[in-house]
Amino acid sequence: MPNPDVVQSGAAAGEVNYDQPLHVEGFKGTPEEIERQWLEKVYRGRGDSMAQLTWRAVVMGTVLGGVLSLTNLYIGLKSGWGFGVTITACIVSYAVWSVFLRLGFAKTPMTILENNCMQSTASAAGYSTGSTLVSAFAAYFMINNAALPIGLTLAWVFFLAILGVTMAIPMKRQMINVEQLRFPTGIASAETLRALYSKGQRAVQSARALTYAGVAAAISQFWTDGLRLVSTKLEPFGLGALVDRFDAAVFGPAWIGRTVSFVWDPIFIAAGTLMGIRAAASIFFGGCLCWCVFVPIMQAHGVITGSGYRAVVQWTLWGGVSCMVTSGLLAFFMQWRAIAKAFTGLRSLFGGPAKAASEMEALEAPMSWFIYGQLVSLVALAWLAKVSFNLPIWESVLAVALSFFLSLVACRVTGETDTTPTGAMGKVTQLIFGGLNPGNMNINLMSANITSSAAVSSADLLTDLKSGYLLGANPRKQFLAQFAGIFIGTVATVLAFRVMVPTASVLGSDQFPAPAAQSWRVVALALSKGFESLEPVKIWSIFIGGATGILLTLLPKWFPRAGKWMPSASGIGLSWTFHWYYGFLFFVGAVLGWLMERKSPARAELYNFPVASGIIAGGSLMGVLLIFWENGPIVWHQIFGG
Repeated sequence: MPNPDVVQSGAAAGEVNYDQPLHVEGFKGTPEEIERQWLEKVYRGRGDSMAQLTWRAVVMGTVLGGVLSLTNLYIGLKSGWGFGVTITACIVSYAVWSVFLRLGFAKTPMTILENNCMQSTASAAGYSTGSTLVSAFAAYFMINNAALPIGLTLAWVFFLAILGVTMAIPMKRQMINVEQLRFPTGIASAETLRALYSKGQRAVQSARALTYAGVAAAISQFWTDGLRLVSTKLEPFGLGALVDRFDAAVFGPAWIGRTVSFVWDPIFIAAGTLMGIRAAASIFFGGCLCWCVFVPIMQAHGVITGSGYRAVVQWTLWGGVSCMVTSGLLAFFMQWRAIAKAFTGLRSLFGGPAKAASEMEALEAPMSWFIYGQLVSLVALAWLAKVSFNLPIWESVLAVALSFFLSLVACRVTGETDTTPTGAMGKVTQLIFGGLNPGNMNINLMSANITSSAAVSSADLLTDLKSGYLLGANPRKQFLAQFAGIFIGTVATVLAFRVMVPTASVLGSDQFPAPAAQSWRVVALALSKGFESLEPVKIWSIFIGGATGILLTLLPKWFPRAGKWMPSASGIGLSWTFHWYYGFLFFVGAVLGWLMERKSPARAELYNFPVASGIIAGGSLMGVLLIFWENGPIVWHQIFGG
């Protein structure tokens, strides 16, 4: 039966025209009914006939991911943040391939699902492998004043990525297929690709809106951060400088030190639109409780003596992390039936009776890949930990086991809020191993490194798979595309990191403040005497945050009619681990999107997601260009000399 959502403009499978809106709101019914609707309305006519995993897609993704990995290293070392490279890779790939066609270097256009596989490869190469270097490895460098040998570092990064990527396999079917979590960046990537490949009138309108929004965001980003690169005399006229002066006049240093101020970053506003009102409102509400109530009270009583995000977050993150952990694990285990079904494929590994696989099971990455990936990475990481830090084998096994459960939490938070709490998840493992190995800061760091790296890679894969789910891609082929990106990403990020950070003195300097590494280092130092070194406020925060996470998870089950009005435990917990002003921007974007939906549902359906996606794409592209402008000559000189 033909798919009514697909308009064929020619005989070739690559000429499918994505003119209809994507099924962003998902489907309703039982898990089986939901998957059947996806097969009939999204997959047929697309993923079952269109080219996807091709050599040109993997090669293009590898090249782009390798280049973009350098930008994420710079961003991570400078600000502690990392951003997904999927949207940037999609647009650049489409533009480059269009040029190749005009010049005769390519004979056929790259299909939308080839481009989707390409962005998965680029994402693994440009994002999944670099976060561990700017956090745990950088903190290790600072504490020991010496880096691990390059060979060991390459092995660590590679097997950590394998651990995280394969760890996402059992989570995908539950979080994306059944629960249909939003994963806003995945939606933005799918919308961007749809706009690039669509031809109908509605699609043209959406594409035009995406383009205008992208150009406006790029101009805004240049006005914010680019004027100083043109001339230092222009820096006072940049948007960032103007907002800083406004904050100083309105809020004052005390509130600015609590991150209660305004910043101008349309990317976060757009992410709020994609996130939805419930999650964004939860983040804003939790952020107000944290930064406007808890922090001032603690400062007034002399408990928190420092000022600024890096000093204060060491006190607030404990309750937030505890809330996310308890809610995420409880929500996962409450879906035990779906979990058990996801693991039924394991029976074939142990000689169980073979069953004819359903069409959906044939498309998903098999559970055997999960088992083999976890076993291989466990053996490799246990050996590396023993050789590098004399970590007992049983503790490596414990770290990997913890990684699975905490990655569940991180993936759920990413699905709801589009922010992966990698540092927060690492703090949980730091706390546990601080009790097991008091005084051993290296074991504390690297055991936590296993957890946070797995969380990054698994959440990144699920974000990519969300994009493929909306476009009708084959999830098994998309998994293989991302797995391919791990290889170049490992080499590019490790070698670039060693060039950018030749000595430990660079970290914490004006050139590379490395806030993420500073946070890891501070916690490792604080736990060097064991769990008893934690202040009573932090211990109480852990218990209260955990109870809050459990309660917010159970309330929607007890009162289902009021569930949509209940705060999100993931949002509340996350708000205690990052700046107030980011939560405010999320909330602004969500409110704008909600008001548009209430005032004009048709226009909201046509413009909300494309405009938000365009803002993210344009801002990200300009951010990449500015980073290359500022740092490209330095990197070129360090790598090639001259």
